[in-house]
Amino acid sequence: MTEADPSARSAEPGDALLSVENLRKRFGGIVALDGVSVDVEQGITGLIGPNGAGKTTLFDCITGFLEPDSGRVRFDGEDITGDRPATLAQHGLVRSFQIPRELESMTVRENLLLSTPNQYGERLTGTWVRGEKFAADERRARRRADETAAFFELDHLLEEPAGNLSGGQRKLLEIARALLTDPKMVLLDEPMAGVNPSLEKKILDRIHELEAEGYAFLLVEHDVDVIMEHCEHVIVLHQGDLLTQGPPDAVRTDERVIDAYLGEEEL
Repeated sequence: MTEADPSARSAEPGDALLSVENLRKRFGGIVALDGVSVDVEQGITGLIGPNGAGKTTLFDCITGFLEPDSGRVRFDGEDITGDRPATLAQHGLVRSFQIPRELESMTVRENLLLSTPNQYGERLTGTWVRGEKFAADERRARRRADETAAFFELDHLLEEPAGNLSGGQRKLLEIARALLTDPKMVLLDEPMAGVNPSLEKKILDRIHELEAEGYAFLLVEHDVDVIMEHCEHVIVLHQGDLLTQGPPDAVRTDERVIDAYLGEEEL
């Protein structure tokens, strides 16, 4: 889908690509994270928990939108605790949001072009030296944006203002923008929320295709059936702490998880 070298996204077998160690975060008297420690390896990992369990706070602390009070975050062998989102994107760690943050007045293509890294025009010399190198780089960026749009079946909307897209199409655009940064891991915060079944299937199909290419995903989703059917490993948070983790079948039948979701019918 992109020109990135797949080998650059590989981790040693059994190594955790993302490690969270004893992460804590308080908001006044509310403890949002109470010493969470988890490892996330290659593949698709699900993160679930009741409302208020700390899922989004964990995402925010991992990806630099919040600074944890204590604890460490390591990604691809490096300590990234407290690094800002732009720095983390350069290291290959990006995220989406529950509510997509596209630039509504810009077209789909323009939104995608903004996410393409290492463009010649971003350099100081590139702002005033124009020539064949600049033009070739522009063509490369445009080609990557168009190919990514086609992969997510958004190519027929390239000239459409992003603000005109449906909720599901915005989710696809947000994931597409994240992938244009050439990440090693993508954290998806409720990518299926408010999406119709047809687009939900499309998003899940794309996630599996990208996993096969070597991308890693950490996925927050309230639809537990989606997590159990599409993730290889599941992490469960409850009241700001790790409740359990493991393969979907083991998590689904864990009495603590059933109790946390107030009944077996939720699972």
